[in-house]
Amino acid sequence: MNHHKLIIIGSGPAGLTAAIYAARANLKPLVIAGFTFGGQLMITSEVENFPGFPKGIMGPELMQSMIAQAERFGAEIIYEDATKVDFSSKPFKVSISNKEYSAESVIVATGASSLWLGLPSEEKFRGKGISSCATCDGFFFKDKDIIVVGGGDAALEEALYLTKFVKHVAILNRSAKLRASPIMQDRAKANAKISIEYNKAVEEFLGTDRLTAVKIKDTVSGQVEERAIEGAFVAIGHKPNTEIFQGQLELDPKGYLVPTDQTKTKIAGVFVAGDVRDYRYRQAVTAAGMGCMAAMDAEKYLNMDHG
Repeated sequence: MNHHKLIIIGSGPAGLTAAIYAARANLKPLVIAGFTFGGQLMITSEVENFPGFPKGIMGPELMQSMIAQAERFGAEIIYEDATKVDFSSKPFKVSISNKEYSAESVIVATGASSLWLGLPSEEKFRGKGISSCATCDGFFFKDKDIIVVGGGDAALEEALYLTKFVKHVAILNRSAKLRASPIMQDRAKANAKISIEYNKAVEEFLGTDRLTAVKIKDTVSGQVEERAIEGAFVAIGHKPNTEIFQGQLELDPKGYLVPTDQTKTKIAGVFVAGDVRDYRYRQAVTAAGMGCMAAMDAEKYLNMDHG
């Protein structure tokens, strides 16, 4: 049977929290989790700021627990990617490779992906000295010398946050001037723990088990230097996973979904939660909170519409 009351697309903290609430409300949700399920927490080694875990918890373990909890209440989970949606008429349609599912209501919780430099060595040390989230991992870099790669507001924000913990932050910016807003630039330049280096690109990350050094290329002279570092934060932005919703739902210029009110979209019965609409907070706990809200809104909609 391919028809469901509710389909949830995405399986990070937003999608799985929505699944837990929806399943407990007896909506028997279908979760299209994706091939790479569990969202960004699957590449986060230790989560220390999720409430209820005083000793911290590994990201993948937290996501597996959420999956088990959703399944316990009757959520059905498919580990494939949604390839196409049609929200133009009811029931809504969601396609997976060669199969089509229909639903009275849909929650979109497809999240956002950190943009990476795309170096093989970057993948090797992800979670072993390389991070893309200062609020998640800054604490692990106490009194260390680190670099932040990027030159926009996100990079400077990360660098400023990291000064609470680290000894020194070198911001490496590819070009001759920063993209960040003037106020962020002033703050960064006024901070004694931050230095800004222009025309600098990372060529390679080095180390054996953990990151210990970096190869930096001067983009003007072409000169390459090797520098010892104890951590690197890549802050070149995020990309919301919204390709399949183009032309179906309203997107802002950066590609994030635009809610009309809390979790509602302009299409009645389609709700949105988590990082796919939130580029401001981007935390597991805020995504989970929105997932709860979306499930409650969907339940209310289904009861009104099909009560």
